[in-house]
Amino acid sequence: MRRSLFPVLFLPCFFMAVSLGFAQNESDERALIKVDKGISISKDSLFLMNIRFRMQNRFGIRTESGEDLSIEQTDFRVRRLRLRFDGYVLNPRMQYYIQLGFSKADLDLESGGYAQPIRDAMIYYFFDKNFYVGFGQGKLPGNRERVVSSGNLQFADRSIANGVFTLDRDFGFFGYYTLPTKGRANYQLKGAINTGEGRNPSPGDGGLSYTTRFEYLPFGTFLNSGDYSEGDLEFEPRPKLSIGVTYNYNDEAVRARGQLGSSLYEARDLQVYIADAMFKYMGWAVMAEYFKRTTTDPFTHSDAGDIRVVWVGTGNNLHLSRMISRKSELALRYAAVRPDLEVEAYENRVEEAALGYTQYLNGHRIKMQGNVGYSWANRELDLIETSNFWFATFQVEFGI
Repeated sequence: MRRSLFPVLFLPCFFMAVSLGFAQNESDERALIKVDKGISISKDSLFLMNIRFRMQNRFGIRTESGEDLSIEQTDFRVRRLRLRFDGYVLNPRMQYYIQLGFSKADLDLESGGYAQPIRDAMIYYFFDKNFYVGFGQGKLPGNRERVVSSGNLQFADRSIANGVFTLDRDFGFFGYYTLPTKGRANYQLKGAINTGEGRNPSPGDGGLSYTTRFEYLPFGTFLNSGDYSEGDLEFEPRPKLSIGVTYNYNDEAVRARGQLGSSLYEARDLQVYIADAMFKYMGWAVMAEYFKRTTTDPFTHSDAGDIRVVWVGTGNNLHLSRMISRKSELALRYAAVRPDLEVEAYENRVEEAALGYTQYLNGHRIKMQGNVGYSWANRELDLIETSNFWFATFQVEFGI
């Protein structure tokens, strides 16, 4: 689609939403005003600041192969250390949300780039309880697992499908709208216009990223914003379901996975399609995601003849979990990424299966997690396949 026409077609879908239901659960799409943990500083109705922190301390191992169980890699570190500020200034309608990261992984130093402590820096204005807009850097309204806070996950990390296809964070304009209804069903529209180049972008080309998302909750809203928190810790007394679809068009993208990935030699227009769902009832929870990325030409070439490709293909992620008590949970995950045939020489098909156990000491704020799983490539389940491996992780989440 030509750049001059796309914004015109997109803008009617732009101003979008979730209901103004502040709770302890984070959705990373809005400021948390009413919280029962943390440090709160306020002055009448002119100023409010909530200060919270959280950290994830981790030990993980990965084997040499499926057959050789000797340790090939250890993961002994502070995976995340975050400081978060939420509140409002001058008027409760004018809200802000700031999140800083301090661990090596949070600073993006592992990818060889420069330190990036700013994860979120958003200003919001609430027109009413159903409609608000934002400006700044934050998570795009993409796949459900990415928008779920890393503190509200039932596994130590997000899936491999999320790693390849997520829209991640970007800088620009955001909008959220909940359609008023008389019945129980809830309809939410979300959208964003952004740089298309990810976190802390430098001034770039004229190409922008356009995202629109629609969510349908046929049985009404979840307890404690549970549609964006993994596991049914609330033991929903009635079945709850949220279905979401997202479309993203990234004009003249310069990275192999849109907002993420290695730099391409030439800009490409990318399209990402996402469908996901969350279901919860009486301690049971199911989350499913499907991804597809396309472009007209995935190959980019340097002057020296080198090639870098856009990661085009499909992916999926499925979680099934059961609270076996009010404080403990078992979860299963299967995830896969499948490159299109034309780029199979450059990208592997990878699948993983994992079993997770979580002991909740204070909900998602303080918990212990243990995961064990197996990863295999190119449909080769055999243990002797050298590209396959076992992995295990123990992690403690601690925060307020």
